[in-house]
Amino acid sequence: MAPSIAVAGAGLSGLLLAHRLVRAGVDVHVYERDEAPFTRPQGYRITVDADGLRALRTALPDELRAQILSTGGTPGGSFRFTNSRLRDAFTLTFKAEADGGRQIDRQVLRSALLNGLPERVHFGRAVSHIDGHDVHFDDGSHVHADVIVGADGVGSALRRQIAPGAEPRDSGMAGIYGRSPIPDLPDALRKSGVLAIGDRPASAFFFTSMRYATPPVGLVPDPRDYVMWGVVVRRTEVTDAPLQQQAVDQVRDYHPLIRSLVATADPAAIVLASFAVGCRPVRWPLPHATLTGDAIHVMPPFGAHGGNTALRDAGLLGDRLAGGGRPEAAIAAYQRDMVDYAFRDVDRAAAMMRRMTDSGAVGRFVLTRLLPSLHRHTVPAG
Repeated sequence: MAPSIAVAGAGLSGLLLAHRLVRAGVDVHVYERDEAPFTRPQGYRITVDADGLRALRTALPDELRAQILSTGGTPGGSFRFTNSRLRDAFTLTFKAEADGGRQIDRQVLRSALLNGLPERVHFGRAVSHIDGHDVHFDDGSHVHADVIVGADGVGSALRRQIAPGAEPRDSGMAGIYGRSPIPDLPDALRKSGVLAIGDRPASAFFFTSMRYATPPVGLVPDPRDYVMWGVVVRRTEVTDAPLQQQAVDQVRDYHPLIRSLVATADPAAIVLASFAVGCRPVRWPLPHATLTGDAIHVMPPFGAHGGNTALRDAGLLGDRLAGGGRPEAAIAAYQRDMVDYAFRDVDRAAAMMRRMTDSGAVGRFVLTRLLPSLHRHTVPAG
């Protein structure tokens, strides 16, 4: 008999896991603390690579998967590291392969996943703790489940019980994120993300376009293409001023294109997020419970692996639990594999953050002066 499964958190990982289990005939329910699907901002686009695409393929019905992928960007493109004036330091290029990385809007993906789970997702149910096989909620109620999965993000209420000692550490850095209408971009930037490294230590600006292959009408309130951007700041620099004004102040010495992105952003869509770094778990004392996504391996956004790794978790854990056998054995196998690949991504993201924001005088000179002097301008100087 298939186990009953309770999932805390209706983010991408929790919802995709539920889809995989429903396809296998498993009784699964998802409990979300928010009162409604989009009470909070859901972020912007994520990069989905071959592992994420494989998870979508195994978890979703063909029609739903096709709907999601039809809105995504085309594979391929590049990522540029530049100085604050958008002069190239170096560029990474990605092949346009069928299973290559592509951009998918996070809210589009979440909306589609929710639409495919009628009566399986329960809003306004804030999980507080586990007692044996019972999941308890803030309102005093509880449910019983054979397997419990914490997919409730970086602020997970269940992590201390499921993986004690794995609390993430604060990196001291944060990002102010926004979205803006797509301007008249130079051809070189139409399929390229950019990380512009500032002249001041710990200063950087990221932006990329989200261009829908098919407009996601009915899945998001605004189905128009956009540029998502982020200003990297030290947490100590964050003030009580409006976020857009803080972002404007941070990019005052950057290229005019960057300044215009911040100035034309939708103020209601600007958010502040701390950059936390997950810590490897050393104990899993509850054999019938586990964690996925940011609840266990939150990572800085450098490298854009967080959302994709959460999808990979859902696909792997779903496959293990749907394969039959003892749930405890399936969970243990998932945890071994997940810790291996996820914390490689955590380490890479943390290392890139350090290189891009904590470079000494020599490293910053190389990235912002020496290397850019060897390349022609791809964006008109401003």
